[in-house]
Amino acid sequence: MNYRHAYHAGNHGDVLKHAVLAESIRRLREKPTPFFLLDTHAGIGLYDLTATEAEKTGEFRSGIEKILAAPPVGLEPYLDVVRAANPAGGLDFYPGSPAIAAAMLRPGDRLVLAELHPEDADTLRRWARGRAGVSVHLRDGYESIRAFLPPPERRGLVIVDPPFEATDEFQRLAAAIIAGHRRWPGGRWLIWHPIKDRTPVWKLHEALLAGGIAGFLSAELLVRPADGVALAGSGVILINPPFGLDQWLQENLPALKNALAPQHGSYALQRVGE
Repeated sequence: MNYRHAYHAGNHGDVLKHAVLAESIRRLREKPTPFFLLDTHAGIGLYDLTATEAEKTGEFRSGIEKILAAPPVGLEPYLDVVRAANPAGGLDFYPGSPAIAAAMLRPGDRLVLAELHPEDADTLRRWARGRAGVSVHLRDGYESIRAFLPPPERRGLVIVDPPFEATDEFQRLAAAIIAGHRRWPGGRWLIWHPIKDRTPVWKLHEALLAGGIAGFLSAELLVRPADGVALAGSGVILINPPFGLDQWLQENLPALKNALAPQHGSYALQRVGE
């Protein structure tokens, strides 16, 4: 309950997560039938990068600010939303996953946002007011998986981005994903995780495989070598990814690495359990 993403908005982890999210939604939009999006740990929607929290860490300067300075070609769906959040130019605001998802909804599509922090949920409600197809729920993110799946739309995406403050977060995450996948086997999942030490990530992969989830994509982007102490980068796990997303990742992970950390960065992409 102490985690506040306002300190980290627009950092390298957000860049990876939100670029993949925007591209995933773009591919969902290629079919005319409505889709459903669930964001389990939604945050506040839109972040003020001139506020004390963002200025205190300055993490956006080594993330989205670098990307905008030399934009990779394949990131336009994501960067279009970032630019729209800053109509006067510059970089004063950063759209979180709710803002990116809401900007890409069509009439008939639906976005459900779950946020447990009471103040953040209130802020999120104010941001979401009047946005068609968007609803906000003050509830635990993992519980929202049980509550809202499977959706009547029968197709869509679940975005899972917990704060990773609890010592057992990776275990809780694995259990929630396995249970949610059983409820909605055809659903698509985007799961973000930090990388300090690779052991928890390997254990997460093993848990998903043991839970009957195979053939998922694992994409990682590091801005420095992992030493087990500092945040080195992050990864996304994609279950039932939209068609062609693996090729998009192959083309754009190198571009992201070169934009964010050309000297000490690295990336990896693998299909796990095939």
